[in-house]
Amino acid sequence: MRPRRAAVTLPNTWLPGADWADRYEVIVFTSRMTAAEAAWRALGSAPRWVRNLLSFRNRLVPLVGLNATADTRHSDLIASLPLMHSDDSQQVFGYDDRHLHFRLIVDVAEGPADGQIVGMTTLVRRRSLVGWLYLAAAIPFHKAIIPFLLTAVE
Repeated sequence: MRPRRAAVTLPNTWLPGADWADRYEVIVFTSRMTAAEAAWRALGSAPRWVRNLLSFRNRLVPLVGLNATADTRHSDLIASLPLMHSDDSQQVFGYDDRHLHFRLIVDVAEGPADGQIVGMTTLVRRRSLVGWLYLAAAIPFHKAIIPFLLTAVE
């Protein structure tokens, strides 16, 4: 099935001050998986075009005062995102920058007809004009990348 956009409720406990959010979901009818397995399938095998976009982002954002990579001393990494929380139903990745705070939540839940719903929720709290401008520029890419990554969990 194709990923679909889903509703997001704010505030969210993973980023209570978030002022921008979106969520995509896909129903999967393969073997049962944990959130860690879903995250690995989605984020661990990004295609070259996604990796190239993220590499370009990492070269560009220091020019406007954003961190190219976050502090990862206390985390595991998938797709260069610091892991903040992990259990069987959720994995939360993210970082806090002076211009914005970011969370990506990969979750699994029971779905219809013995399927599972795998979702990816993105939360952002913009903290400055640079954060607002960065997110405005990133949204079109985000809306292409996240649904595409979810197709890898099927």
